Amino acid sequence: MVRKGQQGQQQTVKAAGRPELRLPELTGWDGGELEPDGDYDGLEFADLDLAGQEGIGARFMDCALRRCALDEAGLAKARILDSVLEGVRGVGTDLSGASLRDVELVDARMGGVQMHGAVLERVVVRGGKIDYLNLRKARLKDVVFEGCVLVEPDFAGAVLERVEFRDCGLRGVDFSGVRMADVDLRGVSVLEIARGVDALGGAVISPGQLFELAPAMAAQLGVRVVP
Repeated sequence: MVRKGQQGQQQTVKAAGRPELRLPELTGWDGGELEPDGDYDGLEFADLDLAGQEGIGARFMDCALRRCALDEAGLAKARILDSVLEGVRGVGTDLSGASLRDVELVDARMGGVQMHGAVLERVVVRGGKIDYLNLRKARLKDVVFEGCVLVEPDFAGAVLERVEFRDCGLRGVDFSGVRMADVDLRGVSVLEIARGVDALGGAVISPGQLFELAPAMAAQLGVRVVP
């Protein structure tokens, strides 16, 4: 991806890296409830109700979670590695301080997910809808949001490096205090910034988006626009 500099020179926008998942043959999980600090390797969790279960500090490696309910599931500080989460749903899932690396999250339907302080690296979020996603002070590197809708996501104080938004809706997003590098917002179909328009340094936007954001930018600068 390429954009123009101030004097017409071309500047490269670094593309986000993507996970390359090759799951091994998986074994169906039949071990009952999740356990704190549990170690789960090469397992498939399918059509399970994991609501309210406590897997704090657990490690999931080469796993698949498909169509599982995660309401109020306690997965703080969990490590999810080389895994796919498909069709998961739930409200109030706690993934605060979690680490996700080489992960695909597909067609999720979730609300109030707590991921403050989490670390995401080579993660793809594809399809689905997530309301009130809390990524305050999280670190995102090589992350792609693709074909999904995020309603009032909170990135305040987060660090975003090589993050792409493709065909996404961002409604009421909070970018307060965010640090950005190579963040590509050009593919956002709906861009509504509630707070933090002044933190867009390091992001790339389209000319149309600049026009739409002009009133918010003027307000941030204290500029009055009078016809």
